[in-house]
Amino acid sequence: MAAIHEFGPFRLDAEAGILFRGAEPTPLGQRAVQLLALLVQRAGMPVSKDALIEAAWPGQAIEDSNLTVQMAAVRRTLADGCGESQWIETLPRGGYRYIGPAVTSSASDRTTAPSLTLPERPSIAVLPFADLSGDTEQDYFADGMVDDIITGLSRINWLFVIARNSTFTYKGRAVDVKQVGRELGVRYVLEGSIRKTGGNVRITGQLIDASTGMHVWAERYDRHSDDIFALQDDIAMSVVGAIAPSLRRAEINRVKRKRPDSLDAYDLVLRAQPDVDSGMPEQVTQALVLLERAITLQPSYALAHGNAAMCHHCLFLRAGLQEGSRAASIKHARSAIAHGQDDALALTLAGFSIGMDGHDRAAAFTALDAALAISPSSALTYILGSVMLGWGGDSDRAIEWSERGMRLSPFDSWAFAAFDAQAMGHFHRGRYEEACRAAYRAVQANPRHSITHVQLAAALAKLGRLQEARAAAARVLELHPTFRYGRQFQGVNCAPAPAASLGEALRAAGLPE
Repeated sequence: MAAIHEFGPFRLDAEAGILFRGAEPTPLGQRAVQLLALLVQRAGMPVSKDALIEAAWPGQAIEDSNLTVQMAAVRRTLADGCGESQWIETLPRGGYRYIGPAVTSSASDRTTAPSLTLPERPSIAVLPFADLSGDTEQDYFADGMVDDIITGLSRINWLFVIARNSTFTYKGRAVDVKQVGRELGVRYVLEGSIRKTGGNVRITGQLIDASTGMHVWAERYDRHSDDIFALQDDIAMSVVGAIAPSLRRAEINRVKRKRPDSLDAYDLVLRAQPDVDSGMPEQVTQALVLLERAITLQPSYALAHGNAAMCHHCLFLRAGLQEGSRAASIKHARSAIAHGQDDALALTLAGFSIGMDGHDRAAAFTALDAALAISPSSALTYILGSVMLGWGGDSDRAIEWSERGMRLSPFDSWAFAAFDAQAMGHFHRGRYEEACRAAYRAVQANPRHSITHVQLAAALAKLGRLQEARAAAARVLELHPTFRYGRQFQGVNCAPAPAASLGEALRAAGLPE
């Protein structure tokens, strides 16, 4: 039996580690919730520092300052929730006491809730968002937002998404995400709130691992629009675009805890993913070992082929422009397309390899368009597409696609490629200051990737900052000793106009042709 404590406008579920204000969860962390739970359980009675520390940090030796920080968070949350921070009294001899409104405690029996087996794929339930607008006629907006998010997530074929009819049974209820996870058989739960005033809308969302109660992702969106349905679509796409890579990272961390001999094809691809995304020859070589095991286990696994294509693409461009690497990239890309007609990520990776290594940009964008038809919120599709547009000399679309990709996934592991595309686009348009800024951001996102320093050297040279340009060029050769810009341009099928202007700048920076 789990105790639920209600006081003032608050409801505290100690087992779930959540303090609610009405139906809306507050941002109070789990340790602070445990401290508050002990205080309200002993309402009106002094509670020593030692007892509080044991409640929040059982068996740990910590400094009193940790307790002070958490108690300040409790008071701040109470003040934010009802304008009252004096419900917790500090006692002179070292302790605290709850002196707020009367506390009503009740038992909540969760043991009777059915517990479903988790599916093999990562699984998620999107709960109805709390409408904080105070206008029940605005419910349609909150519900429509959740419908759009569920639809967007359902297009991600590696994700198991609970249908709307099941999740909307929780509407208007203060829920424990761990209980939701057990009842619906999902690993992740997305919850949020909407506050709409006129044309101004604030949406908050948080993704929680239901097995641990820990936050995976949280974000707030502030928007203004007179077209409420366009706003709804915009927010839903942004939420889906941000959640997908967050779920990937969470799943990768989960798989890292499994024994290597217990990994199936899906787990092998997840474990390889960070090395694939690094764009570093040494790491993609390690990734290929895992990906080849996955393909042996499941020869029709489109995403394994797509990732293998990206690995061979990296080896082709950064490890000697060997024909064998280029051929392997194209071969795996074709397999990814053949087996992945419903997999936006596999189509994206395959399209990029066919465009960059096969020099068939028409076929590449056919694959990317198919990926966006399946999953319009696929940030990586826009990011990798922007790179191809940049090398192809389509500067404006390169910038547009890269910015769209970064809006969908601001902290994407491929952010360096998006900034590279922006740098190329601005460079080709003669906007060298903007190109320099984008190149610096690319270097910051992935300082070990030689191409980021290539873009920086070119922009600096055009700005007349030759000493800095030569330093960037030296870094290129340090990272990629065999780099020759003429061969590199040929390898990626760089359009003639950008090849000429980039080549002139790189020659001035001291890079060999």
